Order: sequence, then C-alpha cells, then structure tokens
Amino acid sequence: MVEAVAVRRSRLPVAETMGLVAGAVGIGVFAAALSYLLYRHPPSLLIIAGFAFVLLGSLALAIFAYDAAVAVGVILLAAVRFQPAPTDVVFAVLMAVAFLTGRFSLRRLTAGPVLLAGAFLAFNLVSTIGIVDGQRAAQFLGITIYVLIFGLWLASTVTELSVARRIARWYVVGAVISALLSTLALIMPFPGHHLFTRIGRAEGLFKDPNVFGPFLVPAALILLEEILMPRLFSWRRSTKVLAFLILTAGVLFSYSRAAWLNLAAGLAVMVVVFSFRRGAGRQAARTVALVLVACVALGAVVSFTGSLSFLEQRAKVQSYDNGRFGAQSESIKWAERHPFGIGPGQFERYAHISAHSMYARALAEEGVPGLLSLLILMLATLYWAGRNAIFGRDTYGIGSAALLGAWVGALFNGFFVDTLHWRHLWLLAALIWAGSARRSDR
Repeated sequence: MVEAVAVRRSRLPVAETMGLVAGAVGIGVFAAALSYLLYRHPPSLLIIAGFAFVLLGSLALAIFAYDAAVAVGVILLAAVRFQPAPTDVVFAVLMAVAFLTGRFSLRRLTAGPVLLAGAFLAFNLVSTIGIVDGQRAAQFLGITIYVLIFGLWLASTVTELSVARRIARWYVVGAVISALLSTLALIMPFPGHHLFTRIGRAEGLFKDPNVFGPFLVPAALILLEEILMPRLFSWRRSTKVLAFLILTAGVLFSYSRAAWLNLAAGLAVMVVVFSFRRGAGRQAARTVALVLVACVALGAVVSFTGSLSFLEQRAKVQSYDNGRFGAQSESIKWAERHPFGIGPGQFERYAHISAHSMYARALAEEGVPGLLSLLILMLATLYWAGRNAIFGRDTYGIGSAALLGAWVGALFNGFFVDTLHWRHLWLLAALIWAGSARRSDR
C-alpha cells in the first residue's frame, strides 16, 4: 500500500505539485501575518469570541456543507469593514479544507492565471528587501497572497452550472440587500442607519463609499445580461428589473465618481459587445432602453429626495483630487530610487499620503517589474474576457458580456482607487479565468 501511495505521488504533475506548495506557503504566510497582527494588537474578548464563533462555524460548514459555506462566503463579500472580514474567515477555512481534501486543483485552470499571479507574488517577495515597517509589510503581503489564492481557488471551484449559479445568485442577493439598506438609510433613516452611510453617502458595510459603489457594479451588469438572456435565475423579469434599479441607485448614492465611471464603462462595453454579436442588435437596443429607464427612475428619486445639489457637488473636482495626482508622482519618484520597490504596504510610510491607485502602489512598492507583472495579469484577464464575450461563451451561464464590462470598469477604477485587495475584484477575475478554462477544455 505504501508503494502504491508512492507511485501515485510520483505521478503527480510538476505544475500541480508547485501549485500545492504555493497554496500551502500562501496559507501559511496569511496565517502568520494574521497571528502577528493579533499578537501586536490584541482584540477585546468580545471580538475574540465572535471570531472563534465564525471560525468554528465556517469549519463545520466547510466539512459538512461545503457548497453552503461557499454561498455564505459570497454573500458576506458585502461586509468588509475591517480585516480580516467575516468573508475572509469563511474563505480561508474553505481553501484550507479544499487543499487538504484535494478539491483545490490547479489542473482545472489554464496555466496563464497561475503563472502570472505567481510572478506578481514573486516580485512582492523580492520587494520586501526595502521595507521599513515589518508589521505593515507582513499584514499587506498576507492579504495580497490571500486574495490571489482566493481568486485561483474560486476559479478552480467554478466547474459546473450549479456552482456558477450559486455564486452569481448570492453575490447579486448580497449586493441588492446592501444597496437597498444603504439607499433607504439615506432617504428614510431607520434605527442603525448610520452603519450604512457616511457624510451623506451610501457606504454599506464597507470602510469607504468608494469601495461600496464599485462592489455593486458587477452585480448590476450580471443582472442586466440575465434580464436580456435568462440563464441563471428563476426570478420574474419584473423582479430582476427592480433589483437592477436598486443596484444602480446604490451606485448613484455612493456618490463615488469612480463607481459612476465604472458602471458607465461597463454598460458601454456591453452595448458594444451586443452590437458585434450576430443577430444581437435587438439586445443592444434593449440594453440602451433599460439604461434609459434606470436613468429616468433615478432622476425621479434624486428629485424626490432633494439630492441634486449634493450630486452636482460630487460631480465637480474635489479639493483632495490633487492628492491623487500627487500620489502618482510620488510612486514614480520612489520607483526611480528603488527599482525593485519599497516593499508591500510601504507607500504610506515613504510618501506619507495614500496611494489612491492600484497601479501607483504597484509601481512604488514592487517597482517596474512588479507593475509590469500586474499589468500583464490584468490585461491577460481582459483578453480572456474579451475573447469569451466576442464569441458569446459564458462562464457556466454567467454572461460573458457582463464579465467583460465589469472587468473594463474595474481596470478604470484602479487608476483612481487602490483596488488590489478588493475581494470582489478577484471574484470577478476568477469567473473570467473559469470561463477561459472551460473554453480550453472543449
């Protein structure tokens, strides 16, 4: 029997072995960073009790109801106010269980995402030579490793229609609930409404309205394509349209200009894709019609709530916008002084301002090689999404036009907001990678 096990192990593909080693190292680094953070900043007993409850509950779900645990983790993506967030605990446990039980298999993916994600992580590790704040570096690097492994794991999980439907459905449900509560908190304040707003802006259960707004965009685009070509949800069309309007209202009332650009870019891409598909001119026209209906409905809501003046103010150039451009110039300066980067999470320690851009952070912290590896990963994912969208190949029912539109919007968003650690960004990437892997299997 021992010989049989040895034979099976010897036949394990080299790529699979490397993937398992990378997964083990990633989970280990994330656990070490989390342990170090908890050691340096001991939380209260109430937080410890809550964390233990979520951890044990996640472990029980992952062992006895794996699919249900995935659904719980996805819907909890709508609540990332602190780190590690509840969704991180659920997914970390799921990935560990998947790793130990053999459910986490990189053979289900094409080599591209694995190699490109690995290259970016390698440049992250190289850049640690220049760190000045070890605690910050460990925390930031741990999260980076976690979100990339999360994306690869999720992509390897989406291998059939039922899994894709579960992920898309609960992501949309979580986004709709978050958008509804946040919009109502602004229009008709209820007990505890302050949890969902910040200075007159819808925030959901996020730390920043500029994260909340973009979180809703992929859900809105997925739902829009589902309205036009039903494949995933058994809801009535009127219910889908209402949910789409709620999501667009949430984006509007986040008063995030980056989120507005994100949604506008995604909608424009979807219209273009539908226009190029054979016999899909009607879908493009229906998309435009739905967008116009949403604009009219949102205009009525803005007029009813008296939010027009605040909306006009947010659309203008803000006083802190100079800081965003300053961050980009700072990133160039530090990249010139440190060709291989100043280290993960060190931008604020060197420049004393926030990065305000995923690309600016990557340039400063991982240097030119790190930025190039990140750009190649982002653009390769764009290529895979575009190829699927043009030929109408969905990700097990999840519309490829919506995924392409959401990814284009996210790439634009990354110029104005540091999106590297956004969980939904890597969920979106995972769905695109899964669709690309499905095409390769055919």
